[in-house]
Amino acid sequence: MATTQRRKPSNPRGRANVIVAGRGVSGGNRKRRPGKRPRNRRYPLSPARWWKRAGLAQRVAAVLVTVVAAACVVALVVGTVRVVQWRRDVQEAEARQLQLTQQYDFNPGDIISDGQFFNANAMSEAEVQSFLDKQGAACSGSRCLKTMTFDTEDQAANEYCAAYEGARKETAAAIIDKSARACGISQKVLLTVMQKEQHLVTAVDPTGFQYKAAMGLSCPDDANCDPAYAGFFRQVYGAAHRYQYYVAHESAYGYHANALNYIQYHPNAGCGGTNVYIENKATALLYIYTPYQPNDASLAAGFGEGDSCSSYGNRNFALIYTNWFGAARR
Repeated sequence: MATTQRRKPSNPRGRANVIVAGRGVSGGNRKRRPGKRPRNRRYPLSPARWWKRAGLAQRVAAVLVTVVAAACVVALVVGTVRVVQWRRDVQEAEARQLQLTQQYDFNPGDIISDGQFFNANAMSEAEVQSFLDKQGAACSGSRCLKTMTFDTEDQAANEYCAAYEGARKETAAAIIDKSARACGISQKVLLTVMQKEQHLVTAVDPTGFQYKAAMGLSCPDDANCDPAYAGFFRQVYGAAHRYQYYVAHESAYGYHANALNYIQYHPNAGCGGTNVYIENKATALLYIYTPYQPNDASLAAGFGEGDSCSSYGNRNFALIYTNWFGAARR
C-alpha cells in the first residue's frame, strides 16, 4: 500500500499567512513599521531626569565625583601658578647672585664647588705640614700648631667615615690629613674652617680655647663647647664626620642644594635676608654649619667689619680659601 507523504506547511505553526491590505503579511514574518522605535531599546536620560530617578547612594556618588574633579582642576591651576612664581623667584635670586659675583667675587649660592669640597686627595700629610710651617712661621712658642702633638682615639668605621686609627703624639698635620681621608673631605676645607673659626693656623700664641674649639664644632658663640667634641682631635675629626652626616641628612635641615633657600644676614631676624638659589651640596653644608650670608656691607668690607647686621663666617671662608688655595668655585 502506497504511503502518502504529508507536505509540511510553509508556516511552522501551521497557520496560514494572511495578506492584510496595507500591512503586508500577518503572522511570524510581520514587517516592522518604518520609523517605529523598538520597544526594548534604551536611550540615555537627561541629567535632570537621571537625578529624579537616581537613588540616594547614586546621588551622593555623583556629587563626590563632581567635587573630586573640581578639586583636581583647582589643584592643577594652583600648582601651575606656583611653578611659574617659583621660576620667577629663582631667576631673581640668580640675577642677584650674578651681580654679587661680578662685584665682590662672592656667590652666596656657590661658595665652593662639590669637586673641591669633597676632594680628600687635595693635599698629602707632608703638604699639610709644609703649609702649617709656612702659615705659622711667626709662631715660636711651645704651643704653635705646626709643632703641637695630640693623643688621638680610634674611631670605628660607619656610614659616614672610614675607620680612624688613633695614636700617641700625632701631629696636627697628621690629624688633619687622616680625618680628611677617613671622611672624604678636603684637607684645604678643614684648614680653611679652622682659620675662619679660631685663626689657629696663623696664631702666634694660641690659647687653650683655640685648640679646644678649633673648628667651632658644637661650640656656639654664646655657650660652652659640648664636652664630647672638645679638643683639637675631636674638633677636626668631628667636623669632617659632621659634614658627611649633613650630606646624608640634608633634608632634616633648612638649607638644600638645587633649591631656593631664605637665608638671613644675621642672627637678628630684623636684619632681613634674601632668597638664595643654592647650586651644590658643598654650599648647602656651609650654611648648615654657619647659617648666615654676608650682606652688602660685609662684602664691601673685605676682611673688615661691615655694619650691625653683617655676618662674616661664610664670607671669611670664601676669602681665606681663595687667598690660600685659589678659586673655590672651579
